[in-house]
Amino acid sequence: MSDQQLDNSKRRFLLIATSAVGGAAVAGIAAPFIASFFPSERAKAAGASVEVDISKLEPGQKITVEWRGKPVWVVKRTPEMLSLLPKNDPKLADPTSTVDHQPEYAKNATRSIKPEIWVAQGVCTHLGCSPTFRPDLAPADLGPDWVGGFYCPCHGSKFDLAGRVFSGVPAPTNLIIPEHKYLSDTVLLVGES
Repeated sequence: MSDQQLDNSKRRFLLIATSAVGGAAVAGIAAPFIASFFPSERAKAAGASVEVDISKLEPGQKITVEWRGKPVWVVKRTPEMLSLLPKNDPKLADPTSTVDHQPEYAKNATRSIKPEIWVAQGVCTHLGCSPTFRPDLAPADLGPDWVGGFYCPCHGSKFDLAGRVFSGVPAPTNLIIPEHKYLSDTVLLVGES
């Protein structure tokens, strides 16, 4: 074998070996950057849908679950609560929910799929406080016309039992209705429709 042939085979070997090592180094460096474009397991869990068992939810009762780091309320309204909803209409800022804070299927008088079960984010639309559930009729601190709803103690915003905001309070819009659906008569899935 001549020196020229030996040099070419050494060069070819060194070229292939260097290319392989360089390719592996580029792949090793690029992999973490590419992986950072995909959500982590923690991020996936934070945005995941939440199943809610409503089988033990009594009429007039509210339960709270966490979805995407925020409280979500599920209220089982009584027939009396539902019958009193229209009484508030003249006092509400947006009684027909024209500001889009609910899925299409909740654009109705009860802002819900089933009238008796109501789902909403438990966060005031003013500054993000969590209003209190006040289903009592005409309490002294809310006046004789109060027929139940939610009261935000931070700045005094009031919402009816469909999450519609009263006129003249700091909150600018109705409470947000998250996407949700029924998996069965007793199980709700919050976060998907």
